[in-house]
Amino acid sequence: MQMPTPDARVLSRKAEIVDRLRGVLPADAVIDDVAETRAYECDALTAYKCPPLAAVLPASTEEVAAVLKICHEMDVPVVPRGSGTSLAGGALPTADCVILGVSKLNEVLETDYDNRFIRVQTGRTNLSVTGAVEEQDFFYAPDPSSQLACAISGNIAMNSGGAHCLKYGVTTNNLLGVTMVMMDGTVVELGGAHLDAAGLDLLGVICGSEGQLGVVTEATLRILRKPEGARPVLMGFDANEVAGACVSDIIKAGVLPVAIEFMDRPCIRACEAFAKAGYPDCEALLIVEVEGSDEEIDHQLKLIMDIARRHNPVELREAKDADEAGRIWLGRKSAFGAMGQINDYMCLDGTIPVSELPRVLTRIGEMSKEYGLDVANVFHAGDGNMHPLILFDANKPGDLEKCEELGADILKLCVEVGGCLTGEHGVGIEKRDLMHVQYAPADLEAQMAVKDVFDPNWLLNSAKVFPLDASDARRALDVAAE
Repeated sequence: MQMPTPDARVLSRKAEIVDRLRGVLPADAVIDDVAETRAYECDALTAYKCPPLAAVLPASTEEVAAVLKICHEMDVPVVPRGSGTSLAGGALPTADCVILGVSKLNEVLETDYDNRFIRVQTGRTNLSVTGAVEEQDFFYAPDPSSQLACAISGNIAMNSGGAHCLKYGVTTNNLLGVTMVMMDGTVVELGGAHLDAAGLDLLGVICGSEGQLGVVTEATLRILRKPEGARPVLMGFDANEVAGACVSDIIKAGVLPVAIEFMDRPCIRACEAFAKAGYPDCEALLIVEVEGSDEEIDHQLKLIMDIARRHNPVELREAKDADEAGRIWLGRKSAFGAMGQINDYMCLDGTIPVSELPRVLTRIGEMSKEYGLDVANVFHAGDGNMHPLILFDANKPGDLEKCEELGADILKLCVEVGGCLTGEHGVGIEKRDLMHVQYAPADLEAQMAVKDVFDPNWLLNSAKVFPLDASDARRALDVAAE
């Protein structure tokens, strides 16, 4: 994966840059020792690594603003970082950048149950937002598999979803407002504690912008009342394509489960060994969950199970109690970690129309054989957000490159059938050079023009999202215009 050549002028001024940063932050909030900066050399896309020039850990919006003002004045690139769980290289540093970590920004600032919102600093982890309100029977809906560790800042940057996004939507559907610091240190407020703000939808521009436009330090999030109850059902099938057809039929029937999750045999085995969830021995597994009162749950599950029976499932089983339901979800939430125990892999993130699931799963199986690399599938089937895991040997020369080629072909397939390159992981560096597949040059120009407005010098999270040839050409035009 190509990255820009580090700016020699920035590298030569490291001591000055670090001194100025230490002038606005506590001593332990600036990290410049080469050994210590290696903790920030990559995110969860560990195939690519590069220690940054330095890392800073501000503890307030004011400290973030002071850091960005210095970096802006000294023309130093900045890479915002939440918890480093990005699977697309969204927080990958360059050698001449300052990593700006938000882990110390972890406080709950305001909770309003009457108006159903919570305001938090964005270094707070996803699951701990629910933890702050669950005693009052509320919860925060977006639930990425990494929710125990991932930060709200990264969720906003990548517009993350999770297993329950089929009913409750992704981050943008649950984000009401933000406090954001621009690259020059200016602090702005967008949205607020209400559903719709007047004027341009700038909040919609920020959510999913991958740290390209500003650093979000505070977020106002929608919280919801917990449902009366919820119950998952396991559906085992003898082929991936059959499971995909079942998903399509459930959606076409107009039934809205809270979640429909898919796992194929490699993932089923790994997750069962890890979580002892009681998964059946089959080729493909669906976890379908509905919620509401007991009567509502029974009614919805009858409709769903009637549809499943038309596809000749090898197993069809409701969770008996809360303990069994918990183990079922533990297995699914542990899928990425469980697979990591048995093999190196690269996790993709493409989205397709639900009706195309059978076709796409068949073609992925064919591609797997063509490339000689196994592919395990685990994904949010209800909204067509696929997460193929391409298994490879990181120690075998050429395997990573072959893995990348297969991944690119799978993502191109997603676009070909009417989907898109990413659902919730973002573009980062992983899909950066595939943006031409989905967007025409004029589309990319329009997106880059937005970045020009927020970050004219292109210092925030550079070398991400936009293909390097397109972004280099855009910056050349900006310099010429000046």
